[in-house]
Amino acid sequence: MTQQDRAVDAPADRAPGRSLGLQGAVNARDLGGYRTADGRTVRFGVALRGDALHRSSDEDLAVLEGLGLRHVIDLRGLNEVAENGEDVLPPGVALEAQPVFATDHDIYASLRDTLAAQDAEAQRALLGDGGAERMMVSMYGWFVTDPGIRGRFAETVKALTRAERLPLYFHCTAGKDRTGWTAAIVLTALGVDRETVYADYLLTNERTDGLIARILDHLGTQGVMREPELMRPVMRAERAYLDAAFAAVDAGWPSFEAFLHDGLGLTPADLEALRKNLLA
Repeated sequence: MTQQDRAVDAPADRAPGRSLGLQGAVNARDLGGYRTADGRTVRFGVALRGDALHRSSDEDLAVLEGLGLRHVIDLRGLNEVAENGEDVLPPGVALEAQPVFATDHDIYASLRDTLAAQDAEAQRALLGDGGAERMMVSMYGWFVTDPGIRGRFAETVKALTRAERLPLYFHCTAGKDRTGWTAAIVLTALGVDRETVYADYLLTNERTDGLIARILDHLGTQGVMREPELMRPVMRAERAYLDAAFAAVDAGWPSFEAFLHDGLGLTPADLEALRKNLLA
């Protein structure tokens, strides 16, 4: 019995979006269990999404090994990897970098530098009065409008069409934005309805609520920020952010199917392989 066959036979109590239970990646979860418009189901244990794996514990490595993980795609910018660390993975797992990064949309660097300066006025200028939300909305639109960046997402989706790379885990830093848009592309391509796509995206808030609270408390108690709440819109998944990506698709292509073909360069064979690999 193959890994994919075992996933199809998963117990019925496995809920969509089930957590992988990793200590070092609280937002790591399975894309399995979601239903498509034609009544099929996304397989468990094949496409995995989450946050970075640089904090993997020995227990985490055992979980990943038990999943039969074969391939990891890291969507973080190279500066994020350099500062936070490379993924810690079980032996034999292939690691592929697809950095979704550009200097004019380097939110990570902008926030890092502004926080490091501990300048409350500069922090409010960047993040206050809706600045954080505007920054996030702009980034999600950029995911779609920049041809080079679309290529990074396209390569990630194409990796899921190759059975020899599965199970595959794709991630960014928090498993929210770049990972969230990748998951939205995949689920939509599989025929999952839009509201379910949003539900998967917003599940990040449930999984990371405690972590966000601890980070905001740390920013305040350590004197990094006078107003830590300014960071909350950057750290949460908000419907308006994903709206911006889908709106950019609508503005540039006549349909999402056309975006898959013409925007991401996915062929009919790619999409057929994606559905064959990921749907039961």
